[in-house]
Amino acid sequence: MPSLHARPARPAAHAKATPSSSDAAPLDAVPADAPAAASAVAASAAPTSTSTSSRRPANPQKHLVNVGPSRIDGQGAFAGEAIPARHKIGEIRGEFIDLPEARRRARLAERTTGRIFMVAISDKRAVDASASTDPLRHANHACEPNMVMKVQQGRVAFYAIRDIAEGEELTARYGTTHHAGRLRCACGSPRCVGWI
Repeated sequence: MPSLHARPARPAAHAKATPSSSDAAPLDAVPADAPAAASAVAASAAPTSTSTSSRRPANPQKHLVNVGPSRIDGQGAFAGEAIPARHKIGEIRGEFIDLPEARRRARLAERTTGRIFMVAISDKRAVDASASTDPLRHANHACEPNMVMKVQQGRVAFYAIRDIAEGEELTARYGTTHHAGRLRCACGSPRCVGWI
């Protein structure tokens, strides 16, 4: 059974097509008597690879984000450049797992490393970003955050709530967590609720 991402195979490069009268000429079909400039334009417009498997996915990180020591907790994510309000900053990617497995991994991580990089994306699934290299996985909780986390079509994305200065720590409100209000919040905001 083909995968959901399978594409039909392209015809071999040497196969001869029989275009109908309504078909446009392919980009690399330049008459032999055409000027050299036309041949160069056609060659530069032609695809360089026939394999779709060599294409890399688009980078979901839209702004430069650095990781460094945080005054809130452990490592944090920091704006590597000024970020305007309402701009997408980036995403967290990882392994899609069911919630019982996410809870099991969270308990194990809490006992071993103390660092949990998981986001529930529905009432049945979560993203485990433990092995991810996405810097936003280090975003700490704050009661007055400068980012909002949105789950859209199974993707975990972060958007700037307000203008964010270069070097500022990027924070988001975690919402309901496995801590269930038992972890003391260290965000330092005057409006801090005290617990996560």
